Amino acid sequence: MKDSSNTNRRSFIKKAGTSLAAASTLGVAACSPEAKKDVNINFNKTYHWKMTTTWPPNFPVVGEGCKMLAEWVKQMSGGRMEITVYGGGELIPALEGFDAVSNGAVEMNHGAAYYWAGKLAAAPFFTTVPFGMNAQQMGSWIISGGGQQLWEELYAPFDLQPFICGNTGMQMGGWFNKKINTIEDLKGLKMRMPGLGGKVLAQAGGTPMLVSGGEIYTNLERGVIDATEWIGPYHDYKMGFHQVAKYYYSPGWHEPGPVLEMIVNKSKFQELPADLQEIIKTACYRLNRWMMAEFDAKNGEYLHKILQVPEVEVLPFPDEVLMGLKQATDSVLADLTAQDTMSARVYEAYGKFRKQIKSWMDIGEKLFYEQVG
Repeated sequence: MKDSSNTNRRSFIKKAGTSLAAASTLGVAACSPEAKKDVNINFNKTYHWKMTTTWPPNFPVVGEGCKMLAEWVKQMSGGRMEITVYGGGELIPALEGFDAVSNGAVEMNHGAAYYWAGKLAAAPFFTTVPFGMNAQQMGSWIISGGGQQLWEELYAPFDLQPFICGNTGMQMGGWFNKKINTIEDLKGLKMRMPGLGGKVLAQAGGTPMLVSGGEIYTNLERGVIDATEWIGPYHDYKMGFHQVAKYYYSPGWHEPGPVLEMIVNKSKFQELPADLQEIIKTACYRLNRWMMAEFDAKNGEYLHKILQVPEVEVLPFPDEVLMGLKQATDSVLADLTAQDTMSARVYEAYGKFRKQIKSWMDIGEKLFYEQVG
């Protein structure tokens, strides 16, 4: 009988060798004078684009990251492309970027797909799913697991091209003006919470509210809302939530790894020279990685600051509360996928990828942390 494992191994090695040889040949070709003849860049033509964001002007990490991206594009293009960045409310209202880019009023918008749930029921799946995949897993699904293709299909009727462009990592569960001891304590609670997390909160008896970042502090201070989720220790401290709410809960069950997006007007993007298209893609990927690193570094530092505020209690959600929210999540997802065909397709793909990657994570990272700490 033929040893299939040895056959597979030889086939794998043979393919690897062939790929390496091909890559070497391509590398030589790319550096040859003949290859350079095909490069046609008009250095006399410049492009001026506008980028709006859902974030307050100059907002740490996410807002400043957008300005960094604009500078990277300018440098990589040799000054041929300049992007002017506008914070939420400076050019258009913070949550109107989808329409503005779709109709061509601006070329780009940085935000999160779940802000557009009112237009596209399946959009939140490309930001985060309650009790779902973390930042690393979401990135793997979108970049290498088929998520990007589904995302592009979803946005195509609106002439939008989406790019993964940031992630906050695991978030905190939010700031509350009362203790949450049971699932009943969520009933009647007015909380700033977008996306699928907001639908889950509603299923549990709460009232989700979509409030832009610049309005959260005032609404919490004045009692317009009873609680808010935002991001994590760094931003939450900078926003001053510890001054107007006493209880800070974890984990962020609603957003375990939210992807941020750059949406670009597809028609205008396709009109760009090929090199500028690649520069924009590359800048988005660079910002995606930088933002995750910056959030992790800053959150570790600022958690210690919050722990030193005597008026604030940092608490874990009780198991009963998390179990109740998980049941509500299952119900929300079942209803959503039953009512919307695209949501069903996206969630099926999401779930299949999650199952595959979870098997690997369980014997890799999870086992490592459980045994080593």
